[in-house]
Amino acid sequence: MSSLIAKYNVPGPRYTSYPTVPFWDGGGYSGQRWQSLVRRSFDETNASDGISVYVHLPFCETPCTFCGCIKKFTRDHSVEAPYLGAVLKEWALYREIFGARPRVRELHLGGGTPTFFSAENLRRLVDGLLRDAVVVPDHEFGFEANPGSTTVEHLQVLHDAGFRRLSLGIQDFDPVVQQTINRVQSVEQVAVVTNAAREVGYDSINFDLIYGLPRQRLDSVRDTVAEAIKLRPDRIAFYGYAHVPWIKGIAQRRFTEADIPRDAEKRALYDLGRELLLDAGYLEIGMDHFALPTDSLSRSSAAHTVHRNFMGYTAQHTQLSVGLGMSAIGDAWYAFSQNEKNAVDYARRVDAGELPLLRGHVLDEEDLRLRRHILELMCRFETHIDAGDSSAREGASRLDEMQRDGLVELTDDGVRITPEGRPFVRNVCMAFDARLWREKPRSQLFSSTI
Repeated sequence: MSSLIAKYNVPGPRYTSYPTVPFWDGGGYSGQRWQSLVRRSFDETNASDGISVYVHLPFCETPCTFCGCIKKFTRDHSVEAPYLGAVLKEWALYREIFGARPRVRELHLGGGTPTFFSAENLRRLVDGLLRDAVVVPDHEFGFEANPGSTTVEHLQVLHDAGFRRLSLGIQDFDPVVQQTINRVQSVEQVAVVTNAAREVGYDSINFDLIYGLPRQRLDSVRDTVAEAIKLRPDRIAFYGYAHVPWIKGIAQRRFTEADIPRDAEKRALYDLGRELLLDAGYLEIGMDHFALPTDSLSRSSAAHTVHRNFMGYTAQHTQLSVGLGMSAIGDAWYAFSQNEKNAVDYARRVDAGELPLLRGHVLDEEDLRLRRHILELMCRFETHIDAGDSSAREGASRLDEMQRDGLVELTDDGVRITPEGRPFVRNVCMAFDARLWREKPRSQLFSSTI
């Protein structure tokens, strides 16, 4: 395995979208085109599947040095009400585009730190989003939370609004690692929030853990996973640390390169955590995700209906996902669009009555075909290729060496990733990434795949 890690540990996308953001070309994209494709996607699927809504809440009181998200640091909570006012104005603009009542299947509050906002302001936000909307019976509403800033009032207010999923950002329980990444919370704090959420009525609790963090060792992963298992979250996302100082240099300079586990050492951290989770009864879902058999993500995986989007793996699949807030990304299936990354520019444009679009991409026919293959590989570890799908067949032809290494099986009508190949799923998807092959980047854009 160590020789394979050395061979395939190259920079590569995580494939929360295809094409990936660095390869959006803007050709054919405009605000008007985006709006027409949003309306098309809404008309095609709102009545049957409903839509998803993602709200980016970017504020944090302190920086975490592992984080690559777009956020704003402040302790001034007077920013809450104006920002949420802008989000609701943006939602009103989308409501005009829809021309009918949206059926909301999925609602996710991400960050930043959503629990930076007061419970009352979160109530105002959700009330505004759902006013005159239809909430489908099997909806899934969730939010991300910092255990150090999440109160029972937060939990109760959002539960009353229909939220049943809670995702706690933990990363690691080792005090040395926590100090290094500036994300300090005790096991006791996490337990208090977890138990309170269950008492309130949340039925799906997720822990975010990260392997490969600076100064992280096998003992810290072993102890962290053991403590997490004791609290029995329904899901655990066990992500690899993405070291991208060329993108987030200022926030990621609290440690040296020598502090970061590399290659086989990093893979050993994941293998240990994975083994502990599987032994504890968790099922492996796609890449870096684990869930108890009773959780909806496991049931969706067993039924081959699990989906992957900008929020990761989900049991819900909607064609249209509306992204609200600064830097949020929307997905209309036929196109992607990202909002202004600057809070002032975002608010200014919304106040002027226009969607705060910064950039986007309209998918061509090849993009749409390859998107399907990459989604199937990421979610089900296999894909079927039609005889006339030349782009996918070209992608499969790049996998001969991975087949010789026992990582994939190639057939006349598709590709299957072997159990041994699952740690290399990003590499398999890269073979199908026509834009990556054609536009080979001159500088590093992505974190390493292993």
